[in-house]
Amino acid sequence: MQLSISKPAGTRDLPHLALCTPQGLAILKAIDHPLESPLSAPVTIATLEAFTDAWNRHDVDGLLSFMHPDGVFMTAGGPQACGSRHQGHEALRKAFPGAWATVPDAQWINGKHFVQGDFGVSEWTYVGTSTDGSRIETDGVDIFAFKDGKILSKSAFRKNRPNLPAAK
Repeated sequence: MQLSISKPAGTRDLPHLALCTPQGLAILKAIDHPLESPLSAPVTIATLEAFTDAWNRHDVDGLLSFMHPDGVFMTAGGPQACGSRHQGHEALRKAFPGAWATVPDAQWINGKHFVQGDFGVSEWTYVGTSTDGSRIETDGVDIFAFKDGKILSKSAFRKNRPNLPAAK
């Protein structure tokens, strides 16, 4: 694609359009990287709050709506150094329910979220009842990378606290 944009005399090498508006920068980015979505809304704290709400609803479709098509989920536990690694919507659709398979009432509460550009962190307390009746209450964090307004990677880390006795 050929784009001709005039610029005022004495300006640097950036076209005038980029100097005027954020949309101009997005258009220039689209020209340089046409496969990227330049007008994607950035991920915000509200995005991470809504993502947590989808986890608490055990809503796989809701979770996938936040994930980039090439998204990666690295679980807190598993056989690899990263836990277990799952990539792409098909793999994520199978992996996400594993988070509540043995803890059917799993919830992530007391969330605190941080977003800076394409990086984010969520801090939370994981609570629930294991299938043997024991209670889980442990703190953890998710570390995120974002791309095109979606979650590109979610890496979960959780304290290794023994389960609490079953409620009587």
